[in-house]
Amino acid sequence: MASSSPIVSGIAGRYASALFELATEAKQVDAVSDALDRFTALLDGSEDLDRMVRNPVFTADEQAAAIGAVLKKATIGGLAANFLQLVAAKRRLFAVRGMIAGYRALVAEAKGIVPAEVTVAAPLSDKNRQAVIEALEARAGKTISLTEKVDPAIIGGLVVKMGSKMIDASLKTKLNAMKLAMNNG
Repeated sequence: MASSSPIVSGIAGRYASALFELATEAKQVDAVSDALDRFTALLDGSEDLDRMVRNPVFTADEQAAAIGAVLKKATIGGLAANFLQLVAAKRRLFAVRGMIAGYRALVAEAKGIVPAEVTVAAPLSDKNRQAVIEALEARAGKTISLTEKVDPAIIGGLVVKMGSKMIDASLKTKLNAMKLAMNNG
């Protein structure tokens, strides 16, 4: 089932697949997603929590106690909390971000949503973001979940990654191609 998917592998993939299967059986896929999103926001917002998650110096008991306190304060419960507590007890917190990413990928795949990443030189306006989404949905024939990254080094244009495909329409790449053509010509 989920474990046969090429989008998740290794420790993170095995844990993500197991969580996805449990959440599916319990009909809690969206509730678990929301709880994991809240936990990720906590990781992103706290250097101390992120350091504790990645640091092997802390014992399983210390990590489990810290995660338990964080989950309680953030009112994250149920299947997601049990999962995070298990990950801490098994000393696998170092891979929790990968587990969460794997879970999200499995949820998206189950819902027929294709993740796409667009890199732009400056943040997209709402109108341009919607135009990119519509163009990608027309090409994929499916709903698109767009992640936007800003990288001023591309100068202009955009780079789109969707599945195994990449479209590089950046000004930097076009200028490099012109430079190469002029040097060879």
